[in-house]
Amino acid sequence: MGAVPSTPRRTSSRPQDTAEYLIGTFVGEESFPISSDFWQKLLELPLSLQWPTHRVQQACELLATNNYKTRHLAKILIHMALCLQECMTNSGASSLNYEKAINAVHISSVFLKHLIENAKSDRIEELYLSLNDGESASKDFLGDQKLEDFVIHSVLGFIGSVNTSDEKYLLHVELLNFMLISMSTQLLSGPSPRPKDFNPFIDAAMSQDRALVIVVMRKLLLNYISRPNVPLNSSYPVVSGGNQSGVLQRVGSAAANFVLMPFNYLVSSTAQGSRSPLADCSLHVLLVLIHYRKCVVSNGSVASDDSISSDSLLKENSTFDDNPYCKALENASDVEFDRVDTDGNAHNGPLVRLPFALLFDTLGMCLADEGSVLLLYSLLQGNPDFLEYVLVRTDLDTLLMPILEALYNASTRSSNQIYMLLIILLILSQDSSFNASIHKLILPAVPWYKDRLLHQTSLGSLMVIILIRTVQFNLSKLRDVYLHTTCLATLANMAPHVHRLSSYASQRLVSLFDMLSRKYNRSAELRDIKVDNVKTNSTEVNFPTDDASTEMHIYTDFLRLVLEILNAILSYALPRNPEFLYAIMHRQEVFQPFKNHPRFNELLENIYTVLDFFNSRIDAQRRDGDWSVEKVLQVIINNCRSWRGEGLKMYTQLRFTYEQESHPEEFFIPYVWQLVLSTCGFNFNAGVINLFPANLPSEKEDDEATTQDDDKQQKGEPHKLAIYIDP
Repeated sequence: MGAVPSTPRRTSSRPQDTAEYLIGTFVGEESFPISSDFWQKLLELPLSLQWPTHRVQQACELLATNNYKTRHLAKILIHMALCLQECMTNSGASSLNYEKAINAVHISSVFLKHLIENAKSDRIEELYLSLNDGESASKDFLGDQKLEDFVIHSVLGFIGSVNTSDEKYLLHVELLNFMLISMSTQLLSGPSPRPKDFNPFIDAAMSQDRALVIVVMRKLLLNYISRPNVPLNSSYPVVSGGNQSGVLQRVGSAAANFVLMPFNYLVSSTAQGSRSPLADCSLHVLLVLIHYRKCVVSNGSVASDDSISSDSLLKENSTFDDNPYCKALENASDVEFDRVDTDGNAHNGPLVRLPFALLFDTLGMCLADEGSVLLLYSLLQGNPDFLEYVLVRTDLDTLLMPILEALYNASTRSSNQIYMLLIILLILSQDSSFNASIHKLILPAVPWYKDRLLHQTSLGSLMVIILIRTVQFNLSKLRDVYLHTTCLATLANMAPHVHRLSSYASQRLVSLFDMLSRKYNRSAELRDIKVDNVKTNSTEVNFPTDDASTEMHIYTDFLRLVLEILNAILSYALPRNPEFLYAIMHRQEVFQPFKNHPRFNELLENIYTVLDFFNSRIDAQRRDGDWSVEKVLQVIINNCRSWRGEGLKMYTQLRFTYEQESHPEEFFIPYVWQLVLSTCGFNFNAGVINLFPANLPSEKEDDEATTQDDDKQQKGEPHKLAIYIDP
């Protein structure tokens, strides 16, 4: 007997009995040394065993009760790391080696997840990430490093260095799931990172040397790009053609209260995940890693309570460790070119080298997925090389068409996704060559645009149409000022460069001014009514600073911005846009009520200068009989050639830029984890999530709650991702 449990031999006993005994021993009260043969027997269990979910829960609860004494979680993690190292160092590792590694990773994941989501304290002492003092053998495995550093180094080393062949595919997916689970301690922290937050595994990932960070980032991105499918001829039941959805198929015994875990407890079973679980998991892990921020210092005295003042003071005095994964993404370069710094010198040191062409095409194919949208944003916002690469592509429709289609279907998208898509367009519109090139790319048709037939429309005209449509959607549904401003800022950046704007896009621009003017007039009427009520009911009149007044000022700013957009087209691009000029002339009455308005009159002077010039030319050529649209348009085209811009006041070209707010982690960390939990295939106890509101509505309230949540997010959370748009 001794230290080794009396275990039935696999050759002479049912595997189910062996499994139940070993798992029961693992979660039981008796502690087995890390060097015991018990661990090898546990990891050699056949992958064909599976157990009911309720029995998985029973086993997790037993381990949580006994782990403080047995430290079996720490020991299974160490054995997991050792199995991975064996697979890495032994190029001829047998299938049994990989099966042991899969068992170790999967068992570790299930029990670690339970302990994290059922933690009774902020520091999650229940993990007990160390061995008992008497376990001297730990020095042979860990040396002087912490257990979490040892484990994460082995996990990331395998992910980064071992190819994703059919034999190793499942192990890679399980390791990526393990990474997500080990990093899920973030869900227990509040939306603002604090020095006291306890995230041992992700902190361990941040402390890895640069060379390992580089190979891991490259591998995750290559997994995303290559999108390897589940191998069809794999020997593992999870990827075979059978009816069972999990690797460890269910087995039960009335005599046992202990369980093994079904693999579908972790692996995504969604349709999207079935296309490429490895690509999806790689993207999730990458997003969590690059957006993590560790708060390390807080200068000054902060009150111990959670008051608003103390939170504000803590935020002001917080500093953050550099994130090596974020830096690696920002410095990633194209395999086709050598990276050169601003002084013209070749960049020294290892870099993430990627095929930008394949990355561009993959992003264009996957932008229906929110995670891909967030990756594209992260690349464009942080990596100047990739942004430059995108801007010189001649097939910008590869990226823009799925973005515009998603915005067209805004009612089916989350408010955060809409927001990120608009910011991507704003970032791209900061470049004048982009604004010029999108008007040269002609689309034969736009099949997903159902409002009207769009035939031979330029990509630039379509972008104008969709941005204005998004403004309309925002006004009627979301009513978010930042989203609205982002749309108008992008249009303003595009305005001086528009070329042959289509008649429909031109009409929509003028209609945008008309729509906003009606909103402005309605707000002004409401304000005046409230002012009259105050005068009637009070002897002392104070001008009300209420919603109606605030709304009127907002619409005033929006109207000015639209007038500046119209001015920019007339000042810098009039001869190239006869359809736009026709649209202004056709609806010129919408500008009349604002001709003498002190906030708008200077901008309307230019519009009326143009109108007077072309109205006089049309009147001079008007003859008896029909005066068709074609004839008016031809007169406009003919006189555009003689237009010299006399009398126009030239304003500085508008140029709006995007910058992240000073604490972007307050938006991105919760957002990333919401994306992960919505698509990763495993649930997390919503009752313990502090990172974001995680109330689960009932089935009947789903539709209503979704709309309300979107409104709340737009009015609240996205504001944390403030955009500084400065002309």
